[in-house]
Amino acid sequence: MKQRFQTQLIRLSTLAILTFSGNLMADDSMSDVKITSKKLNDNTYMFMGAGGNIGVSAGSDGMLIIDDQFAPLAGKISASLNDIQAGIPKYIVNTHYHGDHTGGNAHFGTTGTILAHHNVLKRLSEDSKTPQSALPVITYAENISIHFNQDTLEIIHLGPGHTDGDSVVIWQKANIVHMGDLYFKDRFPYIDLNGGGSVVGYRDNVSAILDKLDNKVQVIPGHGELATRNELLKFKHMLDDSINWMRGEIEMGHDLAKIKQQGVPQEYKGWGWQFISAEKWIDTLYQDLQPKNLP
Repeated sequence: MKQRFQTQLIRLSTLAILTFSGNLMADDSMSDVKITSKKLNDNTYMFMGAGGNIGVSAGSDGMLIIDDQFAPLAGKISASLNDIQAGIPKYIVNTHYHGDHTGGNAHFGTTGTILAHHNVLKRLSEDSKTPQSALPVITYAENISIHFNQDTLEIIHLGPGHTDGDSVVIWQKANIVHMGDLYFKDRFPYIDLNGGGSVVGYRDNVSAILDKLDNKVQVIPGHGELATRNELLKFKHMLDDSINWMRGEIEMGHDLAKIKQQGVPQEYKGWGWQFISAEKWIDTLYQDLQPKNLP
């Protein structure tokens, strides 16, 4: 399992760099990607492939998916959905605007309805190459509920965090949550400061969601294996410690070079990965926690 997660992270780091830089990826770069499915209950699944994890609700009302990875994977995702239940998704929820979570929008949006926060529509629309079928048609400012497959999915926006358009999805009856990229399991997160993200907001949003969860919840991270509430709490503690540590370094007058030379606290030395190394995490913390940005 650990090896599979490391493979996914390596693939993510390569593809995410291309995505966030605005480059298009050829279909053959996805030829070896396999979509794997994990059944969480009778109606709910988690798909892993390349890019963000996909949440799936499948039942008598049809299918709903949360995020849709990269465009070249749409066919493989559709095939995996049909292994669960014949048909096409009625609804597609975007947890934020990044291409490793919205790349399949153009495909699934031709036959289904895309929902997202207002700022996801705004940011996707800013790219002239985004086709109309890839744009959300239902948007919201804070929260919205979907009553689907004998459950209620609460879609929650808590303000700037990973981006300025993040959504978290909670199944009320099934006791499942899809965190989007407000959770990178056991890894430093990517916080898109240029996309309206906020280090403190990210931590506060994770904390707010934790308050809504019990110890039996199944947690779908944006990236990584299925998790528990305790594992999400461990991630939140890392955020707390990172913020407190960086604020202390800044208050002591240490510059970025000195902080990088020192490195992150010992207990988090192993949290870096190819896309968000410890050095990149320090950059993010230092940039966003300067006194002018403190709450």
